[in-house]
Amino acid sequence: MSANRTEQLDVPQSVAAASRPVRMLAVSSDTFPPIRVDVAILFGKELASRGHQVDWVLQSEAACDRGHTVQWGGGTVWVGPTDLGNSLLHRIRKHCLGIANDLRLIGLVKRGQYDIVEVKDKFICGVFAAIAVKLYKKRFIYWLSYPLAEDYLFRVADGSAKYPVLYRIRGTVSKFLLYKLLMPMADHVFVQSEQMRLDVAAEGVPLGKTTAVPMGINVDAFRAIGAGRPRTRIPAGELCYLYLGTLGKVRKLDFLIRVHARVLQRLPAAKLYIVGRGDHPEDEQLLSGEAARLGITASIVFVGHLPQSEALEYVRDADVCVSPFFPTPVLNSASPTKLVEYMALGKAVVANDHPEQRLVLQESGAGLCVPWQEDAFAEAIVTLLKAPEMAREMGSRGREYAIEHRSYSRIADSVERVLLSVAHERAPSLAPRGESFASSIRSSTEAARSTRSTVSSAR
Repeated sequence: MSANRTEQLDVPQSVAAASRPVRMLAVSSDTFPPIRVDVAILFGKELASRGHQVDWVLQSEAACDRGHTVQWGGGTVWVGPTDLGNSLLHRIRKHCLGIANDLRLIGLVKRGQYDIVEVKDKFICGVFAAIAVKLYKKRFIYWLSYPLAEDYLFRVADGSAKYPVLYRIRGTVSKFLLYKLLMPMADHVFVQSEQMRLDVAAEGVPLGKTTAVPMGINVDAFRAIGAGRPRTRIPAGELCYLYLGTLGKVRKLDFLIRVHARVLQRLPAAKLYIVGRGDHPEDEQLLSGEAARLGITASIVFVGHLPQSEALEYVRDADVCVSPFFPTPVLNSASPTKLVEYMALGKAVVANDHPEQRLVLQESGAGLCVPWQEDAFAEAIVTLLKAPEMAREMGSRGREYAIEHRSYSRIADSVERVLLSVAHERAPSLAPRGESFASSIRSSTEAARSTRSTVSSAR
């Protein structure tokens, strides 16, 4: 990819430049301030820069006893109080405070001149939103970024739920609300991946009513970190590979510790860097305990949780990066952020066979996709560590692919097209079943160019 081409990717491309901007009220499980890029960058930066106004109802991430309003991302955020205690009673109180804040949406929908009300990963609030939009004749979008209902039930089944009875109730009720009420009542549904589109279709949601919006990257942030710069976090000359992400027990990352033991049999000097934290202290203790059992603690560096910019500096310094995703129906529908972040920094990737990982690596040639088997995973890591030139070539292809297809300026084209279609009560022109997200983005870009040409001709 030429330098000129790379620069062009940063320019937002409105899918329908002549259309009236959308005004939307969004209620999300994300806390304030949002840190996930699919909120902070997609909405707070890309869509805001195109003139769309999105107001939010969010619960505070930090300790907060009273609700307040702030300006963020070109809109207003109604920030609700929270309870940060860890006991069951504190968790229940936190959820009650969140529901109370979510109920603001009824008055806001009644008073505000909104085109669309969007609910993301909320269930009880979603019911109130669905009722409000019917009463006040607004359009309704539901956004499912993770199969939460299925996850609650899976944790009960595998014994990882901290409060099994509560998780079973939440999972059962959430699944009913999601597939029997919210998605049927929604004018459109956003999901995280093509696999999730198929999963919700199996629950009775028409494919033509859904759009997959995979995780992407903030190109500016990755350019600031810079691929290929000298190491600043990992010692120069050290042979290493890295995992970035959550260490939650559901991820079964003790698998990676055993993989590392096999890597050391071939490359005794290799080190594994693990950047991230678990949902609970015992998640990390499971990994350190497995390392101690195998006698390989000295070759593993537990970096811990870091701000994104610092964490990505470790990624930049690594020789190879790994993306193990335990193959379950819950995780199979995920869109791994770490995969495209690795690629954006020019890193060759070893990943296990997973719907989106397999698709991305096949399309990009950015790494090796292997079965969820310790020997196969270790062999792939050793192969890349022993062939640095091949790893660099894979990394270069991956970086080009990530910037071309997973920058949020590109993803915003697809999302904007749907929002405008829903807001103006037109049937959105969606990618047909089986078409890749990259093809959908190309269609959106071509539509944008056509629209701009028409507008210019009219002038």
